[in-house]
Amino acid sequence: MKKVLKQIVGIDVAQKELVVCIGRMFADLSFELYANSVFKNNAAGFKALLKWINSLIIKDINVRFVMEATGVYHESFAYFLDDNNYELTIVLPNKIRSFMRTLEVRTVTDKSCAQAIAQFGLEKNLETWERPNPTIKVLQQLTRERDQIVEERVMVKNRLHAEKSEAKPNENSLKRLENRIKFLNGQEKEIKSDIQKVVDTDELLKKDIQNICTVPGVGQLSAIIALAETNGFENITSSKQLVSYAGLDVKEKQSGTSVKGKPIISKKGNKYLRKAMHMPSLSAVKYIEPHRQIYVRLVSKSGIKMQALVAVQRKVLILIYTIYKNKTVFDPDFENKKRAQLKEVATL
Repeated sequence: MKKVLKQIVGIDVAQKELVVCIGRMFADLSFELYANSVFKNNAAGFKALLKWINSLIIKDINVRFVMEATGVYHESFAYFLDDNNYELTIVLPNKIRSFMRTLEVRTVTDKSCAQAIAQFGLEKNLETWERPNPTIKVLQQLTRERDQIVEERVMVKNRLHAEKSEAKPNENSLKRLENRIKFLNGQEKEIKSDIQKVVDTDELLKKDIQNICTVPGVGQLSAIIALAETNGFENITSSKQLVSYAGLDVKEKQSGTSVKGKPIISKKGNKYLRKAMHMPSLSAVKYIEPHRQIYVRLVSKSGIKMQALVAVQRKVLILIYTIYKNKTVFDPDFENKKRAQLKEVATL
């Protein structure tokens, strides 16, 4: 048998089952996908899966598990693997979909998806998944719950407005809608209280949030969402990566002289992070001079205010990331100081 360099277990995760494919790469860089099976997505299924895999892999060569981030259904197995010291990579679904388009896959099934994930793991350099900070994880759960309540409240308010606009509104319906809004307001208040209690238990996190809030227009909730949705920027290594993760990167399609699409943001990223940057960007346009200049320049160039505002959102997000990484506070005169330093260096 040829020498094996790499062993990968590709897993397509569903709510109730795990569809598994084992693959290996040889010294000549060829590979084979040689075993497939299905297991239940529960504790008993996890143990059966490991027993099956250990009967098929080469023991003295490291094995890595690769799976998609499938809502919350992948989390239990991810924690199980981490508890048992297995290497794991979790890939965004859009990356797997893009990879599958390069393969000659005519029929998409759970089995073919697991095989594609295994092949992706064999061909790519992968980063090891690290479980989220427990405090950050709780904050993510709470802020997302609040977001759902806010969205529901907007819907109820719209229904209340429509009901009131009718010629003869039903009084009982109005009362129920108003009570629903009061209930949702109460739930949001409870969640905010829970968030504050969690923040108060971690002095370092509390200090980081205070530093981020020195940015004009960035409130505590926006700062917490930025940290919660990035796991405290744990795996973010550059501002470019952060912008892409948030889905605020620009996508443009051009080909020759006949195809020239308008630049748009990809939106293939974290929607909660994008939403959290909206209100701070409005304040940044007013109170942060470099950001205001960017906004004015882009509006005068394109005439599209939202496009300019998205550019400011990117800047605000990068500013939050920089402040967090450097453990510093916002300096409104930073740009002028930077230009002065560069000018001084140029004259030496």
